[in-house]
Amino acid sequence: MESELEPMPIGSQKRDLAWKHCQMFKIENRIRLKCIYCGKMFSGGGIHRIKEHLAGQKGNGATCPRVHPDVRHIMRQSLDGSMVRMKKKQKIAEETANQLMITNEVEAYNPHCEAITGLQLLAAPNSGETNLGLSAKEEEGMTDRSSERWKRGAVGDPSSAPLVTHPIRELTLGLTRGKDQVHMAIGRFLYDAGVPLDTVNSVYFQPMVDAIASEGPGFKPPSYHDLRGWILKNSVEEVNKVVDQYKGTWGRTGCSVLADEWTVEAGKILINFLVYCPEGTMFLKSVDASDIIRSPIALYELLKEVVEDVGVQHVLQVITDSAENYIEAGRLLTETFPTIYWTPCSARCIDLMLEDFGKFEWINATLEQAKSITRFVYNHVEVLNMMRRYTYGKDLIQPAITRSATNFTILQGMVSLKNSLQAMVTSQEWMDSPYPKNPDGLALIDVIYSQAFWSSCVTIIRLTDPLLRVSRIVGSERRPAMGYIYEAMYRAKEAIKKELVEKKDYLAYWNVIDHRWNRQLHRPLHAAGFYLNPKCFYSIEGDVPNEIMSGMLDCIERLVPDTKIQDKITKELTSYKNAVGDLGRKMAIRARNTMLPVEWWSTYGGGCPSLARLAIRILSQTCSAIGFKQSQISFRQIHHQRRNHIEHQRLSDLIFVQHNLRLRQMLHRKNKELDALDPISFDTMGTIQDWVTEKEKLLAEYGGSDWKALVQPAANTMLAVSPNDETEGLVAGFEDDEIHNGVKDDGDNDTENQLEDDGDGDLGDQT
Repeated sequence: MESELEPMPIGSQKRDLAWKHCQMFKIENRIRLKCIYCGKMFSGGGIHRIKEHLAGQKGNGATCPRVHPDVRHIMRQSLDGSMVRMKKKQKIAEETANQLMITNEVEAYNPHCEAITGLQLLAAPNSGETNLGLSAKEEEGMTDRSSERWKRGAVGDPSSAPLVTHPIRELTLGLTRGKDQVHMAIGRFLYDAGVPLDTVNSVYFQPMVDAIASEGPGFKPPSYHDLRGWILKNSVEEVNKVVDQYKGTWGRTGCSVLADEWTVEAGKILINFLVYCPEGTMFLKSVDASDIIRSPIALYELLKEVVEDVGVQHVLQVITDSAENYIEAGRLLTETFPTIYWTPCSARCIDLMLEDFGKFEWINATLEQAKSITRFVYNHVEVLNMMRRYTYGKDLIQPAITRSATNFTILQGMVSLKNSLQAMVTSQEWMDSPYPKNPDGLALIDVIYSQAFWSSCVTIIRLTDPLLRVSRIVGSERRPAMGYIYEAMYRAKEAIKKELVEKKDYLAYWNVIDHRWNRQLHRPLHAAGFYLNPKCFYSIEGDVPNEIMSGMLDCIERLVPDTKIQDKITKELTSYKNAVGDLGRKMAIRARNTMLPVEWWSTYGGGCPSLARLAIRILSQTCSAIGFKQSQISFRQIHHQRRNHIEHQRLSDLIFVQHNLRLRQMLHRKNKELDALDPISFDTMGTIQDWVTEKEKLLAEYGGSDWKALVQPAANTMLAVSPNDETEGLVAGFEDDEIHNGVKDDGDNDTENQLEDDGDGDLGDQT
């Protein structure tokens, strides 16, 4: 009979301790449980019967003769705890039902009792717990039954019924629905504690709420010392287990050390060190670099220490900012470690390109016109409500990771909502409002109906969207960017050339890109990533451009110090080029466009083992060191000169846990930071400030600024302005030698001299 049993997996939702001590089988569409110690099979009773069996408690089944005493003790404790909680819930439910009966009878006797009692509401039993255990249907049933009892005279004078008050319940403003009371309780806690309101967007928020609800009324929360003590200790251990999983992959994929610089309180400079691998990004440590930031030697020593902590054999590159002090520190680092590259942050480089685009006079003028629209809309409640009705809840504001990227992302959103904006300012609702008579309102209409404005917006979008796409690729958390950065930059220049056609027109924008690309971003690792990405490599017609081949050979020499392995890789390059063996299978050819480059090499690269190992390590790297949210723990707390050493270590562990939990949730959040986002929220003000605040006017001059009249934004007010897969459809041939080799216009040789390399430029709100 047992041979007919079909094993069933025990899912992660099965949280009872007893599930670890049994197996689940299916036979004839029925589920059966089996004790792993004695082999006894149970056809009914569920996990509770297994628990009784293991605990040795007499019930509906025999006790297990082979279970370990420790397991038996744990099962007994679990049963005792379940019984206590069950009795407690029953008692609370009974007392709550009695209180509700009394309340309903009072209301039936005196219909004005709500006005009389004001904010004095009946407190739930046990320290003012709200009635969360009863559904709305059950409450309605109790009301009906209590009313019937009153009609029959089953209850005496209701005026004698005691009214119990509680200081917390007095703040409920007469809310009777359990859900509303819970939400108010959460809000009061967040407001009182000064916790950032976007905390509720954390992926850990709902599990916390579920865990509290599962314990039922009367649950005692952890104390201050619990949070600083055993809970933090356990959290450090949990995070370390995840970090160890990451470290276990470094031997195969290698890793990148990221140095993320922040300006924090009192102008201090903080560098957060992180380690990236495809499995996930881990936070390493935070360093106060205020005294050494201008010294390349001191920066070099700091970077050297971090690389040694991670392991020189694992590190392929160190990514930092592109300022001169980092360039020199990176040069010293690569001299010390000849198997490591120093690479400037690609996201920072792309942001500087977008910033330079915004300096062109006609682009800057168009951006200012667009800002005049959003400033007016987002400073008048009535207009903002009206706009959201005409756009069906969509917002004009599209925050991106940096201020420069935000400028052009917002422009994309505005163009997509052009018809909605024009419909709004011609509607009767708009005409009946005071704004058409307002000078700013008239100016708004002029811009919204300006054909020249919208034409300029469309041209700007076509010029900048390719760079925005590169920015999203290098900041992707779903796939390593190293195999795509070179191709994406090629496509950006190609798109600009196709848009402007004439060499004299597109060369000015090419010079902006080349100034940043050639000086900061064009690196051997990027060329090798292009070469080793089969989707790109096999799309090249003819010979591989020299700069790409040169970058590939440079990576072989630097990353593979063993000359014998270098020679093997060189021979295997021929097999790769000619698609020999498994590389030329029909499956492999189809998979070039569907599989990630690393997966492709892992699957089909067995005939070129040395090249495949190098390809996997290169293609597993990122290109960016920014985009990770700063810790809320005060700089003064962790980096204060006078500190208790024990408490300092505790704070260091707290930051370690906090950063790594945030990095972990970034992998699980599909629409990062966009769900339930309010564009005028202080939480996003750093990157969108110029779009929602007026510089010339005082806030008092604005009419209709009462936020309480503002309609709450929809669950997701952001527009989908980018494709789900930023790498989709990138490859279409690479035959433009002008893009590969560059071109100069004799009449515009001073373009680079006009571009100031402000390596310390603003990346948004990082203070």
